[in-house]
Amino acid sequence: MLYHQKRLASFGASLLALSIAAPAWAQDKPTPPQSGDPSADERVEDDFHDRRLDEQGTIIVTAQGLRQFDLLAGTSVVEGAELSANMNGQVGEVLAKLPGVTASGFAPGASRPILRGFSGERVKVLVDGIGAIDVSNTSADHAVSIDPLTAESIEVLRGPAVLLYGSQAIGGAVNVIDKRIPRRVPDEPIHVDAIARADSATDLREAGASVDAPLGGGFVVHADGSWRKTGDLEIPGYALSDEFRAEILAEAEEEAGEGHLDEAEELREAAEQRGFVPNTATETWTANGGIAFFRGGSNLGVSVGIYDTAYGIPGRPGTGHAHGGDEGEGAESGEEEEGPVTIGLRQWRADLRGDVELGDGLFDELKIRGGYSDYTHTEFEGDEVGTVFDVEGIEARMQLVQNERGAWRGSIGSQFMYRDFVATGAEAFIAPNETEQFALFALQEYGNGPFQIEGSARYEMTSVDDTQDRIARDFDTFSGAIGLAYEGPRALRAGVNLSRVARAPSAEELFSDGPHIATQAYELGDPGLVKESAWGVELFARGKVGRAEFSLAAYKNWFDNYIYLSETGAEEDGLPVFAYLQDDATYTGFEGEVTYDIVDTGPLTVSTDLRGEYVRAKLSDGRSLPRIPPLSLLGALEAETDAFDARAEVQWFAAQDKVAPFETRTDGFTMVNASLTWRPMGRDSISVLVKADNIFDATGRRQASFTKDFVPLAGRNFTVGLRASF
Repeated sequence: MLYHQKRLASFGASLLALSIAAPAWAQDKPTPPQSGDPSADERVEDDFHDRRLDEQGTIIVTAQGLRQFDLLAGTSVVEGAELSANMNGQVGEVLAKLPGVTASGFAPGASRPILRGFSGERVKVLVDGIGAIDVSNTSADHAVSIDPLTAESIEVLRGPAVLLYGSQAIGGAVNVIDKRIPRRVPDEPIHVDAIARADSATDLREAGASVDAPLGGGFVVHADGSWRKTGDLEIPGYALSDEFRAEILAEAEEEAGEGHLDEAEELREAAEQRGFVPNTATETWTANGGIAFFRGGSNLGVSVGIYDTAYGIPGRPGTGHAHGGDEGEGAESGEEEEGPVTIGLRQWRADLRGDVELGDGLFDELKIRGGYSDYTHTEFEGDEVGTVFDVEGIEARMQLVQNERGAWRGSIGSQFMYRDFVATGAEAFIAPNETEQFALFALQEYGNGPFQIEGSARYEMTSVDDTQDRIARDFDTFSGAIGLAYEGPRALRAGVNLSRVARAPSAEELFSDGPHIATQAYELGDPGLVKESAWGVELFARGKVGRAEFSLAAYKNWFDNYIYLSETGAEEDGLPVFAYLQDDATYTGFEGEVTYDIVDTGPLTVSTDLRGEYVRAKLSDGRSLPRIPPLSLLGALEAETDAFDARAEVQWFAAQDKVAPFETRTDGFTMVNASLTWRPMGRDSISVLVKADNIFDATGRRQASFTKDFVPLAGRNFTVGLRASF
């Protein structure tokens, strides 16, 4: 451990030294524009891509060094009023209404984004372009260590170009943009953003605030914090699905027939649970501080922060687990009743960001990004410690953006990641392990006419070592994509992307072997797994025609050696066995969004918003893959003025009958929602939100959730919120 700590420190010191030295190159350049200058907003954007409107009003997405970059097909950005209206403690829930997006929904305290049916190791969750460096990708019960409450925007990136940020982004990436490292120099002595909210379905109480202040000489400081507390989740009707409830009642009768009256009564109580889901309360707080230096077009900044959360894990009725001993020993010896499972999580994090102008040579700009995390996550059984997960990690990224030469644009870069993972306790189901990865990547674009050709490539060297049993696995993977795009009249863009991607198996997929109390399953990895690869094709079209704006995509992926977690039907230690398996698979789907302005008088705009998505995922023998969301459609009517925004929407989910072996189906359901936002001082400063979700108190269950049979979605929920910026 000491050796690796020294290695982390050395790597971080080298990166910091490079970044500190770099801004000096630009010290004779003029000071940057202030945030009140419109040019500042064009210049200061996130590390993924800038968004701007062309002369015809179409949103153009541009990755670093590229003007159009259609390999980022299907990009969505949630910010401002939309972010405030959909705010939630877990980033997956914030994004769940976007086309092609759902959430894992394991519990109110743990819900990760699922993109195009992909989850876990195939979706990268980022903070300002760098990984969250937590363990949310390893299991559905683990929270994402990012609080959206103080985010400026959240980006959802889909398509083959996202692989530039890691082979773990086959399904896409979610990038949370915040101001922990200041992004601009405020034009006022101090700038404050604040938000407060409350709701009825979870008894939510939350508040967050951030402060930015210029110190002079190009320095800006930032501080932010947030606090959130919820009670148990309120639901319509029974907590258990009809099928699962019948199963538990039958099991209760069986226990009663065998004379186990206490066990039978416990099962009946679980079957009759309604109105709320026990043990789903949460409490979270965060604190962050940062400082940045701006000179000319260059900047350098650092931040430190803490994320702390505690949340309940709802128990699956009828499932017990043992801590060793012979089968039946607990019943004979009067085994103590275990308390509810809860998780306490704390992450300390430090980040670095530097952007350096390089002049008129081959490269226009150097971008450096680094993050360090010290993460501890404890699973409790009542007051007793079950398992402790300790993760120490670093991720760093360097990118050189080329100056545009005629019709040629692009960038090249490298990325490094190291993670030291240790699980301790009676149910430490993953052996201590280390993962190290080094990558080189490039993206290029050519063409100024109606046609453009784009390409991206990434090479990774990955080492995954079980330090307990001395098992070492090394993988070399190469991923690439090429795209052809056509730009037609009226801002229409259409094209096709082809990709070949590869991913090394994770430590959890390789080395898991034991009971996991939070998921209430025995998880079994396979040290012999080989790398996963896939061919992909994607067709897209987007643009603005008259009052209508649209974005459509259809895709298909053919996987070789696809890795997936599946229930086997076996039991171990009284728990169902879930094993990581490998087989060929295909994903086929579409997603789209169309908005149309029915009325546009200037002071008043009335528009429609239509969204839809579908994915079909199956193995080579035709069996369905587990936890794949069904067809869903959303329709909304919006009215907007300077003082008010009003929205009414209907979201429909089809039943999911195409399920994996041992997986249960879900019924279709419909949610009706409405919201009203009032801005008493016009467009800026203060907004008041009043919202009603699931107005008709419908019961809904997500097919993508491990806990869908006993944790439905929230019932009727009223929310009030206040947001201020001054």
